[in-house]
Amino acid sequence: METRRLGRTGHMSTVAILGGFAFSQVNQAEADAAMEQVVKAGVNHIDVAPSYGIAEERLGPWLARDRDRFFLGCKTMERTKAGAEAELRRSLERLQVDYFDLYQIHAITNFEELDKVTRPGGALEALIEAREAGLIHFIGITGHVVDAPAIFLEALRRFDFDTVLFPINFVQYSNTTYRQNAEELLRQCRAADVGTMTIKSIAKGPWGEQPKTYNTWYQPFIDPADIQQAVDFVLSQDITGLCTAGDIHLLPLVLQACEDFTPLSIAEQEKLIASATEHEPLFA
Repeated sequence: METRRLGRTGHMSTVAILGGFAFSQVNQAEADAAMEQVVKAGVNHIDVAPSYGIAEERLGPWLARDRDRFFLGCKTMERTKAGAEAELRRSLERLQVDYFDLYQIHAITNFEELDKVTRPGGALEALIEAREAGLIHFIGITGHVVDAPAIFLEALRRFDFDTVLFPINFVQYSNTTYRQNAEELLRQCRAADVGTMTIKSIAKGPWGEQPKTYNTWYQPFIDPADIQQAVDFVLSQDITGLCTAGDIHLLPLVLQACEDFTPLSIAEQEKLIASATEHEPLFA
């Protein structure tokens, strides 16, 4: 599988980053089987969070045995320094590791939350101190709302984050404002050597009133050809990699699509975006 440099971290990350949410509701045997697929595919980067159900407990035995195999990213949704400090240490214990390669302020949804985490006594202070203590190596920020690219442009003005993580998919890029902000964010990240990761690459649209048949926040593409097309689009952008879908049944399909990635031309990308009128963007 192709690898790309995660900005100034220097890590050559596989373009498929294991999205830990896939392990949020599975037993250990199911998690082990999925991890065997991940290892076979050569994935070397894991993204997980304490808000992902029991995912940390499921990944713990693997990381205890083979910590050096993976670049490990974790997150906090705490907004205060004290809350973030406590959550970081709980995650270290559950994942059975001594440090995180990357620790991220998770799910910033608006500018008010950005204010909370960056002000004195905010979560960012805890991450800076944890980095000084060797508990984490790099600091990132994540979000998955329509304003995420615009929020992160401001976040990078306030602090020199090492990575950002936000949604990109061809359906969402049919929203002109979202696309413009996302492309500007990617340009600034490239200039500042900030690592870029994406989520929701195979999002078809919101679930709406439909029953949720997969463990994903969005309605996913499920046909292998559609998944390949969606993954090819995302990986044709100037990013490091994408987090795999939050369902173990979709995981092997996304891994295969990442292995079979073929870059799309600009014309092919524009054609795909134009076809998004058949779907509903996840974020209005």
